[in-house]
Amino acid sequence: MGVGGTCVTAFASGLDSKVLVLNKVYTALRVVSGRRAFTLLANQVAEIIAIEDGNYVSYDLHSWSEASEYQRAHESEQHDWVATTRLVIAVPKVIRLLGYDRIPREQVKLNRRNIYARDGNQCQYCGKHFSTRELTLDHVVPRVQGGDNSWANLVCACVRCNARKGGRTPVQARMHLIRPAIRPKRNPAIAVRLGSPKYQSWKAFLDEAYWTIELE
Repeated sequence: MGVGGTCVTAFASGLDSKVLVLNKVYTALRVVSGRRAFTLLANQVAEIIAIEDGNYVSYDLHSWSEASEYQRAHESEQHDWVATTRLVIAVPKVIRLLGYDRIPREQVKLNRRNIYARDGNQCQYCGKHFSTRELTLDHVVPRVQGGDNSWANLVCACVRCNARKGGRTPVQARMHLIRPAIRPKRNPAIAVRLGSPKYQSWKAFLDEAYWTIELE
């Protein structure tokens, strides 16, 4: 993939950073990588949206590269960066598709990454935080007692708590969940990123009430 016909290499993980995608009517659709965002921009099927002084401002790839010169000089820590053979360009945080793209109907996928993100890498029994390698997934109602793989029945548990609980329910093991296990309204990774100052601009486009964000 190239920007302005040049070869692109990443500054740190710039091409792997996350970009929020809006449809033509500014509805949040999904999150893509910086690499995918630049591809859409280079193919002129999307534009960059920035919030400046409370207003939405749009950029094409050329005008964004010019704006990046100011950003690099005055606010470099607020952006992820990508370098080409001719320039250094900020990775946009939000892009808007120029054609209409429907709101995805898919629900948040039930997988290990999303459960860890929902629970914040926190054991749901003892409340302590652990690295992903020190955590396991626990069936609240054990499978040997008919428990299924579902958002309401899978939680993060440290090795010690999981071993203590064994094949019992929390009541049987005299253990308590620190919070109910529920299905997230949006991909949990989005909530994690909203805690970073770099992604504060996403909040203007995310409504807790009714849209689900799909990761690509």
